[in-house]
Amino acid sequence: MTTWLVDAVRDAVADGRLTSGVYLPASRVLADDLKVSRGVVVEAYRRLAEEGLVSGRPGAGTRVTAEIARTPLPGGVSPPPEGAHPPAARLTPYGDSVPRLPLARPEPPVDIDLSPGLPDLSGFPRSAWWRAERAVLGRAPAAEFAYGDPRGSLTLRQELASWLGRVRGVRAEPEDIIVVGGVAQSLALVAQTLRAAGGARIAVEDPGSRGAQDALAHWGMQPVAVPVDEQGLVVEELVRSGLRTALVTPAHQFPTGVVLAPQRRRALLAWANEGGLVVEDDYDAEHRYDRSPVPALQASAPERVVHTGSISKTLAPAMRLGWLIAPRSLRDELVAAKHASDLGSPILPQLVLARLISHGDLDRHLRLTRGRYRARRDALLTALTARLPSVHVQGIAAGLHLLVVFPELTGKVADTDLSERLLRAGVLTHPLSWHRGNPGPPGLVLGYAAHPADRLREAAHRIARTVQAARRTIQAARP
Repeated sequence: MTTWLVDAVRDAVADGRLTSGVYLPASRVLADDLKVSRGVVVEAYRRLAEEGLVSGRPGAGTRVTAEIARTPLPGGVSPPPEGAHPPAARLTPYGDSVPRLPLARPEPPVDIDLSPGLPDLSGFPRSAWWRAERAVLGRAPAAEFAYGDPRGSLTLRQELASWLGRVRGVRAEPEDIIVVGGVAQSLALVAQTLRAAGGARIAVEDPGSRGAQDALAHWGMQPVAVPVDEQGLVVEELVRSGLRTALVTPAHQFPTGVVLAPQRRRALLAWANEGGLVVEDDYDAEHRYDRSPVPALQASAPERVVHTGSISKTLAPAMRLGWLIAPRSLRDELVAAKHASDLGSPILPQLVLARLISHGDLDRHLRLTRGRYRARRDALLTALTARLPSVHVQGIAAGLHLLVVFPELTGKVADTDLSERLLRAGVLTHPLSWHRGNPGPPGLVLGYAAHPADRLREAAHRIARTVQAARRTIQAARP
């Protein structure tokens, strides 16, 4: 009922029945009118506020504070005016000064791999996949295995349109969806399309995913760092930069884990409505533990947002299956780029995934893994805070990783040094500086989904021992 009410209000904003400034009924009044509990309405208003569509405070009522764009990008995407450059002190182009992420497992051998973004591979639903694959092979007509639509299987696109609308609030028809080989291919297609339109610079979050930045740079884009704080992307800095395209992770920012605050969502949508384009990487939206999921940004601006996600964090990265949903003004160019790239993604995994969605197997798998991942997060968090009471941990409410920051070590120990020491102790981590464009306090990005609780507690013990040794070295060096 809550999801239904959120969708109904969002649709009313989208089609103009509810305009900015209009007050919504009091929660008790609306609950009585709809014959539902007041809690349903209160929760719906809370979700809408997080989405940036409404705002309110006790005694002042709840009113609509944003409009949903319904018009296409004027003239497509264009680069900033010639000579428009970001303020050098706050916006930094990523370059060769920051090392690229390693492409292979490092030496010495890794005992506990805490790389972020890795799900529990042992939990892959083999039986469900096997049953679905047998059913597909037994029933799919021969025509399914010919060269097909480069957008992907219509069967899967229909299921994705419904499923993403239900779980993420995405507004898309099957013809709007392109099936891709993961988010990496989405970024490649978007980069090629933007480059062809004359746009070479793109705003990225700082800190932000180094892998995404490397991918964009490979395809000829110039990532430019825009700062992130405790409320998410600093949109004011984005506006000042003159950039026209931005890659963001609004539902669970990587790597800090913050959710883009409602006022920032509104500001980002306002920036997009002035001719900008948002690329929304919804990389781990399925995993929420301590709060309800924040709807996809695309739901509020389908003609201003390129939305992409995958099953890499849900099932397994090796499946190489994802989706790309773009404004219709960019769709033909993206489909052409997809066709030129590979003629279309493999059909059999698409049909199997469609069946897993339609028969509820994917939802059942998600319910199971959420409980498992939450327990593993709790094990790592509890062990870390017990051994390092002063540690600052972020991003714990969702996702498959958490961020540990050591402000007291700033300027004294580099997080790359901590990560190297941990590697020698058999624990693989990502130093936060790998994902930074500008300097900041040292930190470690720790993925926890792939290991049981006992291994995570052992990892926390080794991390604490390494950090404490670094602190002793600093104290011994003092005059």
